[in-house]
Amino acid sequence: MPEAPPEDIGQLLNLVSIAYSYRINQCGPVANGVFWKDQDGQILRYELLLQAILEEDLNGPITVNDLGCGYGALFDIMADQPMMRGGSYFGYDISPKMIDEARKRHSDPRASFIESPLATQTAQYSFVSGTYNMNFGARRDIWGDYVKTSLQNLWDKTSKVMAFNMLDNESPQRLLDLYYANRQEIIEFALTLSPEIEVIDDYPLSEFTIYVKRPDSL
Repeated sequence: MPEAPPEDIGQLLNLVSIAYSYRINQCGPVANGVFWKDQDGQILRYELLLQAILEEDLNGPITVNDLGCGYGALFDIMADQPMMRGGSYFGYDISPKMIDEARKRHSDPRASFIESPLATQTAQYSFVSGTYNMNFGARRDIWGDYVKTSLQNLWDKTSKVMAFNMLDNESPQRLLDLYYANRQEIIEFALTLSPEIEVIDDYPLSEFTIYVKRPDSL
């Protein structure tokens, strides 16, 4: 890592891509291979995101965008659930090694893995878990603008609900290379996307989860 992080988003994302590619090569397709502390936390985050799925869609079929999909762990959880019978899943990641690993692990025709920083397909549901956490100490304003632009682009590709999680800047312990978001700022941004949002923070991690819902889908 350079002495000071670059201020160009393309260069920052390249650093993130390199870090994740190295990590998956070292650790393999496990929670630690995408920088999660443990599998329990990784699964809890996914379960919270999946609770955003509307009751009428639980028996499927649904379409899903997963931005920052890693090796496809979310699809592992969803694959055998009724909601994915006849459904489609699109996973996106900026790390070519992650995409390679995801494709090796999943031959299921319902799952597509795409090397891209943005969603390219429109889906009913879009999920983001941990994707914005690592920023190599980038300036808060630069990274914050990137996060909002990314979420706006994903929202434009979402027809029902977008759900994402962020580290909370009120966390008592912080790591230098991670981005801790101002909760109120993110809530206010989410409200510019839709008046229908829900904030979930009653779980044992130093973060929060937000559902952004299209009013006409409720």
